[in-house]
Amino acid sequence: MSSTAMKKKVLLMGKSGSGKTSMRSIIFANYIARDTRRLGATIDVEHSHVRFLGNLVLNLWDCGGQDTFMENYFTSQRDNIFRNVEVLIYVFDVESRELEKDMHYYQSCLEAILQNSPDAKVFCLVHKMDLVQEDQRDVIFKEREEDLKRLSRPLACICFRTSIWDETLYKAWSSIVYQLIPNVQQLESNLRNFAQIIEADEVLLFERATFLVISHYQCREQRDAHRFEKISNIIKQFKLSCSKLAASFQSMEVRNSNFAAFIDVFTSNTYVMVIMSDPSIPSAATLINIRNARKHFEKLERVDGPKHSLHMRMH
Repeated sequence: MSSTAMKKKVLLMGKSGSGKTSMRSIIFANYIARDTRRLGATIDVEHSHVRFLGNLVLNLWDCGGQDTFMENYFTSQRDNIFRNVEVLIYVFDVESRELEKDMHYYQSCLEAILQNSPDAKVFCLVHKMDLVQEDQRDVIFKEREEDLKRLSRPLACICFRTSIWDETLYKAWSSIVYQLIPNVQQLESNLRNFAQIIEADEVLLFERATFLVISHYQCREQRDAHRFEKISNIIKQFKLSCSKLAASFQSMEVRNSNFAAFIDVFTSNTYVMVIMSDPSIPSAATLINIRNARKHFEKLERVDGPKHSLHMRMH
């Protein structure tokens, strides 16, 4: 591990069987949803270091949720587990029949976080929402969210509904990882300049390994509010299909009468997606513009690098 790496400790907690390891495997280990059925229960704490955007390393602690382990986390392992935490992600099984116990463990986590890492960000994932009848999902999630926010005070918690079977998992994890990116405002500012210079409707930046959306800028209103997560999910599945055929995914162009979408390798740690609706701009010009911006965005990814702003000539 490089000495310049910026490590961020992320705790992934929740009752045994709530789906923690499945979601971690889909996002970070290239599992597809149906393959997670063969994953066993996590014993004690599984540590993994996930390199994200080059210099950022997520030090992920996947904490087994059996009662014995949970009790140990709050007693003998308390300082070790809850010290220097940047993010706590607590996963609730929406169909759990032991909601009271789940809430008790969650509150114990919050007490330990307040004591050891008071500046940590807290996220709650109300998971396995695919098991709830579609017309009940909004109501049930709203109730859980209100309960969790009330229980979390004085800490603020952000809640997401998730399922491994749709794009909601990508939405939640993109939002969580976004909080950990050190120079994200600068990245977004430069992405906005890039989009405006090349006259794009929208530009998205994906992390290369996970295909989580880490930044975006839109110049024109889009209809589908869930388009980012859907694209992440579709392209990740397509990448996995390519790798099974011993091929590697590099780029694609999708075009119809309304728009053209370009997905291309951007920096050593990202892919970029550019949406263009102006038919007078040829594909070759957009691809050249993407190529011209690469070097600039490579510099931005170096966390300790000099501050740059995008002022470049585009075709």
